[in-house]
Parts: sequence; C-alpha cells; structure tokens
Amino acid sequence: MTTIVDYGAGNLRSVRNTLEAVGAEYEVVNTPEAVKRANRIILPGVGHFGQMMRSLDELGLRETLGERIEKGVPFLGICVGLQCLFEGSEESPGSVGLGVLPGVVRRFRGEVRVPHMGWNSLELRRPSRLLEGLGNAPFTYFAHSYYAPVISSTAAECTYAGPYSAVIEQENLYAVQFHPEKSGEAGLSVIRNFLQI
Repeated sequence: MTTIVDYGAGNLRSVRNTLEAVGAEYEVVNTPEAVKRANRIILPGVGHFGQMMRSLDELGLRETLGERIEKGVPFLGICVGLQCLFEGSEESPGSVGLGVLPGVVRRFRGEVRVPHMGWNSLELRRPSRLLEGLGNAPFTYFAHSYYAPVISSTAAECTYAGPYSAVIEQENLYAVQFHPEKSGEAGLSVIRNFLQI
C-alpha cells in the first residue's frame, strides 16, 4: 500500500488521479501513527516551504517522516516535497527543513521569468531508477520559483538560470522537482518506476 501524506496544502487530487491511472492502491493520511505503518510514502508539495514545515510540525509528522526514511521505507517527494528534504529555503528563512540532504533551497535569479513554469528536459548525471525507460533527456512539467542545489545525490538536473536538482536518488530516498502528475506519459512512468522499488 502506498501512503500519500496530506499536510493540508498538497496537490492531492492530481497525485491520487495518477496513482489510480497506474492501478495503484493507496491511502491518504495525516497522522504519525498512519505514516509509521506505511511501506511506501509519497509527499506531494504545492505552495510555500514555511507553511509546509509548519503544517508537518503541527501534525507531528516531521520526526516520523525522518524516522521512516532512516528505516529504509521508499519515499518520494514531489516539488516542495523535494525542497523540504534540505536544511532550509530562502522562501522562508526562519523555517528549518527536514535536513535529510545538505544545502539550502534558493530563489531563481537573473534574467529569467519567475516562476519557472512549463516543460523542460532533464539531463541525467547517472543511471536513475525513477527515469528508467525514459531516454537520456525526458521532458517533464515544472512549476516553481525555488530550486535545490546539485549535490552528490542528484540523479538528473535541469537548467533554468543555471543547473539545479531535478531528480534526487539516495538509497530509499527519491524526490523530483517536476510534477509527475502533470507530466503526461513520462510522469506516469516515473510513478510506475517508484511503485516497483
């Protein structure tokens, strides 16, 4: 069973539709007890980094998510669900991320339109389980104003005012900056690949 974490602001309907499209069984939960039972976790993210972290804290989910990741449960973070894995974000300087990954999420700067919205190709840095079968430069759909740095766990990057992490894979930890639920067949393949892990 796949568990979708509902912290009150995620794009749950689209994620649920995607899981239903690939025939996956799932449950939507918002308590530590339910997350502790999960054998696969999806944390969708839409909105503000600070609000997400506040909601996770209010629901008592911060520690539980960290524990489940540490215990090896497959985890997929989407958009802000990727960003929250880092130590912090310029979007909310006073908010502390989960700190599972090193670095700080930054705002796009320079002569580019913000937010970054639309289809962009991914550049693989190494073999990726999430992108398996999608070729060397798959196109996916992005909608974000902040980006995570390229780190050793970055499996694929995207370039928009500079390179940033588009896919992160580290043992049981998976995360994507793009929205699989809005990325057509490529997004369905990403979800299928995650469900097979």
